[in-house]
Amino acid sequence: MKSETDRADDRLASLAVVLPLALAGFVVAAGCWTLFAVAGVHLRSELDLSNFQFGFLLAMPMAVGAVLAIPAGLAAQKFGARRIMLFCLAGLAACMVILLTTDTFPGYLVAAGGLGLAGGFYSAGLQFVTGHCDSPRLGLVLGGFGAGVTGAGFNYYLVPLIHQAFSWHAVPLAYLIVLALVLVLLLLLTDPEDAAAEPGAETSVRVLIRGMRRKRAGQLCAYFGVVAGSFFALALWLPDYLSSQFDLSVDSGARLAQWFVIPGALAQIVGGGLSDRLGSAKVVSRALLVCLVALFVLSYPPMTLFVQGVDSVIRIEFALPIRVEAVFVVALGMAMGCTMGGLQRLVIIENRRVAAFVAGLLLVSACSVAFVLPVIFSSVNHWLGVRSAVFMILFLLLVGCLFLFARESRRHEREHLLHPGI
Repeated sequence: MKSETDRADDRLASLAVVLPLALAGFVVAAGCWTLFAVAGVHLRSELDLSNFQFGFLLAMPMAVGAVLAIPAGLAAQKFGARRIMLFCLAGLAACMVILLTTDTFPGYLVAAGGLGLAGGFYSAGLQFVTGHCDSPRLGLVLGGFGAGVTGAGFNYYLVPLIHQAFSWHAVPLAYLIVLALVLVLLLLLTDPEDAAAEPGAETSVRVLIRGMRRKRAGQLCAYFGVVAGSFFALALWLPDYLSSQFDLSVDSGARLAQWFVIPGALAQIVGGGLSDRLGSAKVVSRALLVCLVALFVLSYPPMTLFVQGVDSVIRIEFALPIRVEAVFVVALGMAMGCTMGGLQRLVIIENRRVAAFVAGLLLVSACSVAFVLPVIFSSVNHWLGVRSAVFMILFLLLVGCLFLFARESRRHEREHLLHPGI
């Protein structure tokens, strides 16, 4: 019979195999999820799509991902996370085949909807890695898995390179090869017992949500949705903003935007690791304060002041140089990443038995915010005529998020002091 130390060593050895595989799968899935954000530009001119058709094509993967997130989480608990992960990867590979064979808008629309399976992979994958991890390092592991969203940022580099060397049609072929490789590795290197099914697991959403309300999961999912949704919306908005603000080409703006996306995604590891040591509440509060400082600075638009002097009018121009703006953009991305890592750990550690379902809720809330914010950005920009208004909107959102989170954390601490057993 194995001792507790031997079992802990076995879990650590298993995690060393499971986490890299799950992370690789999520990197590829996230890349597929946002494929049309870059390749769609070429498809738009090829099919002569209208603005509505193009917007609908871009929205389909995110919308379907939000719809599938919770069912995939429930299925992962009932049938096993590994099985659902394999199913999602196989579905994404099928979507790549459709992209290689279709040449009509309905065909591309079907493929775009299928890319939403990446959201299902996130829910199942989070359950998969959680089952192999002990609580003391849960934040670090969850942050490592969440860093897989860097796959979305790689599209800005890979798609143009492949398009220049061949054509954009070679992109789905490249993804198909990588998906097949990850699928085979996951089949060969993991055991079906790594994420055993629970046939008796609760699948009623109403019952699960009713039980979670006692553990404040709803509020934490909402905070995560605001921060993560703001991160994704800003990642999509930044290339156009930077290119317009500093008179750059779209490709240059996209390359600069990656200094927000990739460090921000990797910062989830830092946020999760620090949360394991210092506590999630402290890390989230400090990271949100850094976000507010960066947003406050970025909110200032270029200004010209006219001061009435003794003999003449003095003209003073104020504008952030591109290097200064880049520093605050990177700081904002990293602070938002730390916040996401801390919030993800906090909500999962309080609801570990239903981790896949909670992951679905996190994804739904993030996708909902990310879907709405670009519409608000464009409306406010049109109304005010100030490009930096997007940072003003995010500043107000995160101020409210910090205030409510701090109040809820203090209330939760008081309850634990008064009722230690709760």
